[in-house]
Amino acid sequence: MKALIPAAGLGTRFLPATKSQPKEMLLVVDRPAIQYVVEEGLASSADEVVIINSRDKKVIEEHFSPSPELVELLRARGKDAYADAVERVGNYNVSYVYQDEALGLGHAVHCAAEKTGDEPFYVLLGDVLVPDNNILPAMKEVSDAHGGANVIAVIPLPDDQVSRYGIIDGTQVSEGVWKIESIVEKPALEDAPSNLGSFGRYLLSPRVMEILATLEPGVGGEIQLTDALDAVLAEEEMYGLVIDPTDGFDTGTVECWLETNNVLYERMKARS
Repeated sequence: MKALIPAAGLGTRFLPATKSQPKEMLLVVDRPAIQYVVEEGLASSADEVVIINSRDKKVIEEHFSPSPELVELLRARGKDAYADAVERVGNYNVSYVYQDEALGLGHAVHCAAEKTGDEPFYVLLGDVLVPDNNILPAMKEVSDAHGGANVIAVIPLPDDQVSRYGIIDGTQVSEGVWKIESIVEKPALEDAPSNLGSFGRYLLSPRVMEILATLEPGVGGEIQLTDALDAVLAEEEMYGLVIDPTDGFDTGTVECWLETNNVLYERMKARS
């Protein structure tokens, strides 16, 4: 199983900071944001992390590449802890495919179709950080309990956030688990079927990749992953795992990114 991380976006909300530095490489306490996501993927049942990258973001690939000269220099200066950290990140099992046109999240995911083959796969959005790496294993448990069904993480949203997310409609089948009947991409509040929005973690069947291959553009003229999920519901079961809001951090806006830094820094201080 592969864990896919779309990372080819422009980072528009963070301009001009992201003009020369990818949003995924912005620091969150002590490491780039994308490192949290890669480490989460590697801590799951995935055997490889695949970053769907832009060819203009080579710095992401440099971050996860071996750097023996730097490691040697750090060890020579007695900075073994830093050397260990650099060496560890350079040896992560990460590969890359490229999205050459910004045609939407669904298009980005489909760029990795040759990597996933006929196996289920995770999708981890880089805006969402899960430092304790606990959501993907919980999603896998739900999938296994329902015959290998599709599973997405969902989170209760305040009214003013509903129009930013894909919103599910369905029925609660057990504590924290919903059987999904449909998904609506970024509805107006009055049109939303619930307040449960997708939260950047997906465990999907190979059929989703097949649907993405022929999917027509949707909202914003882009190929939407949400539309593929809604289509696969006609053929396969899908469940929503309601996560604790404290388990994940949305860093998609400057305000959320700053708040995430503050919360995770306080956590780090409490552990030290």
